[in-house]
Amino acid sequence: MSVIMTLLVLVLVIVVLGAVVTGIFNKLVTYRNRYKNAFAQIEVQLKRRYDLIPNLVETAKGYMKHERETLEAVIHARNQAAGGLQKAAADPGNAEAIAGLSAAEGVLTGAVGRLFALAESYPDLKANQNMMQLSEELRSTENRVAFARQAFNDGVTTYNTYKQTFPAAMFAGMFGHGQDAALLQFDSEEIQQAPKVAF
Repeated sequence: MSVIMTLLVLVLVIVVLGAVVTGIFNKLVTYRNRYKNAFAQIEVQLKRRYDLIPNLVETAKGYMKHERETLEAVIHARNQAAGGLQKAAADPGNAEAIAGLSAAEGVLTGAVGRLFALAESYPDLKANQNMMQLSEELRSTENRVAFARQAFNDGVTTYNTYKQTFPAAMFAGMFGHGQDAALLQFDSEEIQQAPKVAF
């Protein structure tokens, strides 16, 4: 009788342990998928931003003939940021890819900011309807990027916190969740805010 009781207790312990481990695995996958989905939203908004920039440069080109270096810097920075986005989108949990995207976005924001600062010297460009519309769309996109980035960072924080707590910390590495996901942060206040454009 005691052997049967011991076996029942052992089976019950194994079932409970199996349920706990399965729950931990499922939660890790769920949280990882949430931050990856949040990154997909960032990707959509950044691609929209990258699509707007060549139009902005093309519009400015007609008025800013002597500012070729600035215009080329914007396009170069846009292409670098697009490459950084592609690498980060392939693995949003890769800290190096996220850091590369952050750095590239910082360079792009600085280049676009210089373009807008130079545009202030060209009254006809400031009054151009296409330029005003593109500037407004870019500002709107910057706000969407900020909201999407916040959702991504919230998802990453939730994932990292869960996998670092007991009992998930005991199993996370075994399930392929050993490395923490990285937050998408920008280096300066200038980047954290949408560029202020006044036309």
